[in-house]
Amino acid sequence: MKIFLLSFSFLLVSLISAAQGLHLNFFLGTSNYQGDLQDKVFSFNQAHLAGGIGFSYDLSKRFSVRTNFKIGKISADDEKGRNKARNLNFNSQLTEGDIDLQYFITTLGQHTLTPYVFAGISLYHFDPYTFDSTGQKYYLKPFGTEGEGFATGVKEYNLTQVSIPFGAGVKMPLSDNINVGLEVGFRKLFTDYLDDVSGTYVAEDLLLANRGSKAVELAYRGGEIKGGSTVYPTAGTQRGNPKLKDWYYFTGFTLSFRLLNGNLGGSGKEISCPKNVF
Repeated sequence: MKIFLLSFSFLLVSLISAAQGLHLNFFLGTSNYQGDLQDKVFSFNQAHLAGGIGFSYDLSKRFSVRTNFKIGKISADDEKGRNKARNLNFNSQLTEGDIDLQYFITTLGQHTLTPYVFAGISLYHFDPYTFDSTGQKYYLKPFGTEGEGFATGVKEYNLTQVSIPFGAGVKMPLSDNINVGLEVGFRKLFTDYLDDVSGTYVAEDLLLANRGSKAVELAYRGGEIKGGSTVYPTAGTQRGNPKLKDWYYFTGFTLSFRLLNGNLGGSGKEISCPKNVF
């Protein structure tokens, strides 16, 4: 994280020193996730408010490099999904810093609406937690609910990881120096533990011996629902799907202010007199 922040600061200073075509960007929207507790690829169900701030610099009329910092939250509950008998749930705060490259499909400023795509690399932090039947909050990673760190072949997962952000959006200029937009950005992850669910149930006695009774209670919660089984599943019973990695995504509105005038993004005449909608 320190290395990433230093790199972020270095890039920011470099952009400012370039003294041309620099923009201050804001994001306001929602964050959500797809994984073992929510199998829809894209949904506003169980979404949460998210926000962000960053800078971008025009490399040319079609390309722009951005740095962003976003915060949000993700959560899901089996009660609202297909696997109600499992009865698992989680919440997690998200923080993310990224660097990406934007490509404008049409020249920004020549049209009323300018679509674009982007891709880059990011560093993000998550920490899944839940509440037990009494309302007490517990972070899940220390419990090793699937045997992470003590069961044979099950490694612990890191709470800070790298992802590949990519997506698309559209911008509309309000003036020479201000534009608004709408953006959807997905994150390709390299973990299946964003929700603390991935593989199979670890043996109850092994989990009890290594992490205690609370870990057993949080690993399987079917007995908490009416008519649910109170019998802990046999070791090796499927708990999640390790073949499908988790995702998270941001959807929302953008607002951009040009801080230093440059001529790479189009002149004021091009913005005030768009020739086409696209």
